[in-house]
Amino acid sequence: MEDLVINENITIPSEQLTISAVRSSGPGGQNVNKVSTCIELRFSPKNCPELTETAINKLLAANKNKLDSEDCLIITSQQFREQYRNIEDAREKLRNMILEALKVKKKRRPTKPTKASIEERMASKKIQSQKKASRSKKYDE
Repeated sequence: MEDLVINENITIPSEQLTISAVRSSGPGGQNVNKVSTCIELRFSPKNCPELTETAINKLLAANKNKLDSEDCLIITSQQFREQYRNIEDAREKLRNMILEALKVKKKRRPTKPTKASIEERMASKKIQSQKKASRSKKYDE
């Protein structure tokens, strides 16, 4: 199996990926019961020197439900009837997860509301106030 290329800077060696074939679930008749086409790909981000600490933390946090007790990421693929296609699908899923973790979140810069939006808000508050005031019973004393 060849190394998994994430981008031009990061390549995960094939030794860090563990692939095992298991029997698929769901429809498929005899083929499902006889052939192990479902793929389980295991990857331990903490043992990968190519990834930064922040990328590892984001990857683990985003995929909590796919972790085992040793923080090993488990990706399954049973979309196809052929094992090799499921292997490629699982590798592509892992690649997309890592790319998502590598994205730097853009910092939000708060903006001031425009003068028109402030006036519009105040006008709607005044209308709401008048509406509620008209509902109240006014007693003459």
